Amino acid sequence: MSTRGTAAPADQLTVRRSNLSLVLQHLRDAGPRSRARIASDTGLNKATVSSLVAELIDRGLVSEGEVQRIGSVGRPGLSVELAGGTVVGVGVEVNADFVDVTALDLTHSVVLSARTPADMRALGEERALGLLVRCLREAFDALAGRGCTVVGTTVAVPALVDSRAGRVAVAPNLGWTDTPLADRLAVALAGHPVLGGAEPAVTVDNDANLGAIAEHALGVGRDADDLVYLAGEVGVGCGMVVGGTLVRGATGFTGEIGHAPLNPRLERCGCGRVGCWETQVGLGVLLQGCAHGPDDPLLDPAGDIDSRLGLVRDRAAADDERTCETLERVGIALGLGASVLVNIVNPRVLVLGGYFGLLAPLLLPYVVETLTERVVAPDGGGVEVRASELGFAAASRGGAVVALQTVFADPTRVGSPAV
Repeated sequence: MSTRGTAAPADQLTVRRSNLSLVLQHLRDAGPRSRARIASDTGLNKATVSSLVAELIDRGLVSEGEVQRIGSVGRPGLSVELAGGTVVGVGVEVNADFVDVTALDLTHSVVLSARTPADMRALGEERALGLLVRCLREAFDALAGRGCTVVGTTVAVPALVDSRAGRVAVAPNLGWTDTPLADRLAVALAGHPVLGGAEPAVTVDNDANLGAIAEHALGVGRDADDLVYLAGEVGVGCGMVVGGTLVRGATGFTGEIGHAPLNPRLERCGCGRVGCWETQVGLGVLLQGCAHGPDDPLLDPAGDIDSRLGLVRDRAAADDERTCETLERVGIALGLGASVLVNIVNPRVLVLGGYFGLLAPLLLPYVVETLTERVVAPDGGGVEVRASELGFAAASRGGAVVALQTVFADPTRVGSPAV
């Protein structure tokens, strides 16, 4: 029997999966819409949209909201919107002095946020991985108690990362080398009830890349398709979005601006090289510069980083000479390195993240002045410097955004349609 002109079942399933994804992504990007408006916006016919929406409701991915009327005539329709609170993606950042876990639902609302201070390098790789697993299991337990389903977990690491293999190539500030992180976490997390019986989808990426994704998706860079994100932590990372797309480079190792040789004093960096930019602007440099002796609470790795930075702000407000001199020195060096990026990339927005963002009022005058002096293009190339509002949670939130992409790409991963 000829099947010419008739789509094979596999093709029909592929088309439907693609259309489910189209509708779900449209609701994410455009907000609540009536079925008629979705059909008009996407070019799908109304009957198809009604069927797709019904399936997405059955899968727990969308819900019906308020009545909407299009124009002045015709019957009003119920709006359709993303369902919040139950389907979540988890992002976790592993950094030198903390583990930060964030869970976002489909609306990108925060369902869970938890940070655990720890000296991750001092723990050594095995104990640090044990702590990471414990933090994730505690988060999974809490999410399961709220009736959530985790669709994926993305881990942010300050490292050169082979994201396709889920492997940390080298993380100087953690002391990790050639670590198969995704595989190890997948084994450790397998079978948790919050996963709904699915295999744990674990991915790994560079922390600055994920910070840039977070700023572009839900932070201060939402209106800019060309942005540079600078992450100020123990190390210094850079994520670049050009034309709305994250720049990864030929082998995925872009953004290592912290190891650019910009320090003329040639001080030794945690990576083993000398003269790296992060020896001028890394978090440890700032805290050491502001501290009054080795017992200063600024230097306590077990202390919450937000509290320690609050102490820096307090000392600056009190005109503490050592603190003010350090902030000026770091701010000028930050502007110098940022000017290199602005000259190369010409972004519309430069986002200061991590501690750079939290101390932005104290650093910005020096950064902007140095950019004005060093950027070749008129008016600084039109770049606008903005302080991140996500703080040290940017990378974990970016990880959660990435984890949720699996559902937006294929909604059939979650639940099942009513029979």
